[in-house]
Amino acid sequence: MKSGMSIHSAVTHDVHDERHFGAVHTPIYDSSLFTFPNVADMERAGGDADAFIYSRGNNPTVRALEDRLAELEGGERARCFATGMGAISAAVLSSVKAGDHIVCIDQAYGPARVLMGSYLKRLGIGTTFVDGSDIDGIVSAIRPETKLLYLESPTSLMFELQDLRRCAALARERGIVTIVDNTWATPCYQNPLALGIDLVVHSLTKYAGGHSDAMGGAVVGSAEAIQAMSGSELVLLGAVMLPQTAAVIMRGLRTLPLRMERHQAGGFAVAGYLGSLPFVERVRHPGLTSHPQHALALSQMSGFGGLLSFEAGADRERLERFVDSLAYFRIGFSWGGYESLVSLQEGAAGQPRATRPVLRLYIGLEEPAELIADLARAFRAAGFDHEEEVREDVG
Repeated sequence: MKSGMSIHSAVTHDVHDERHFGAVHTPIYDSSLFTFPNVADMERAGGDADAFIYSRGNNPTVRALEDRLAELEGGERARCFATGMGAISAAVLSSVKAGDHIVCIDQAYGPARVLMGSYLKRLGIGTTFVDGSDIDGIVSAIRPETKLLYLESPTSLMFELQDLRRCAALARERGIVTIVDNTWATPCYQNPLALGIDLVVHSLTKYAGGHSDAMGGAVVGSAEAIQAMSGSELVLLGAVMLPQTAAVIMRGLRTLPLRMERHQAGGFAVAGYLGSLPFVERVRHPGLTSHPQHALALSQMSGFGGLLSFEAGADRERLERFVDSLAYFRIGFSWGGYESLVSLQEGAAGQPRATRPVLRLYIGLEEPAELIADLARAFRAAGFDHEEEVREDVG
């Protein structure tokens, strides 16, 4: 971010721009192509990677969002994509070729695991999945042909962290590219590039958009890495962001720091409540002192989001009754919007090493006391209070 500027100012402040007649919000350039006054200008534009020629490559509305995301992450450049997986796929494919090897944490986003573990086999690229919380395990998995270390910290079901500084250092020593999915923490609370990571990916569908009405992804990094990706994976695969989508996500980005403060407060309130219940066996939230990697979280993060998970036994029928009894929490897999969500996941449908049912909660912008009361009612309806008392004295 600009020197001395807070993140609140960075997402809201724009200089007066005569190109757009002083408009405070970048207009939507919904043109698929851009024309030129003469042949010489068109030929010059053809040699300029930043020129606006065709919106599959560059678009002014999308560029405004990319510039803002690069600023927030402390990167030189950013490129936006139609989805988070579009961004992940481009970042991964720009880092490896046939014969190369990837080390990926085993708790990474499911489709990203499928991309690296299954799809890339067809291109002659192998992947080893490791426990990301075990730095020695990461080192042991590295081979001479390893070219990429793919991380996600924290992960989004088991909420495991990786030591980003150590991972970046060991990868750099070996000439290995590092990619981190930073969707959970956002640039508000974690800046992996400052810790030595090469590329940061985001699902803009989540917190950045913030209203569950737009899908997108982004890759942020050095100008050299982003330019190389732009000339190949971006324009050739074509998973580009529409300017209309960029405008919606930019609007969401304006309030990101404010919303993250609310999500953080709500997440702590609900996590604390769950941790007080005798029948809740474990609450997974890196901001809690009970989290086994809490010290690491404090060392590389400045705050915490509103996504967490917990375990309350292995009786799936009872857990389903609990989920179905919730009124404030809608049932769904995504997160990052204004609405609170719940999902019931197990290893087969969720992540490896989740051997028991895991309940994932996303804490939206509702009043935390009302969310906690809703959880209490659902616990009681599911019969948890047959053995233990469920507290409702909140607020």
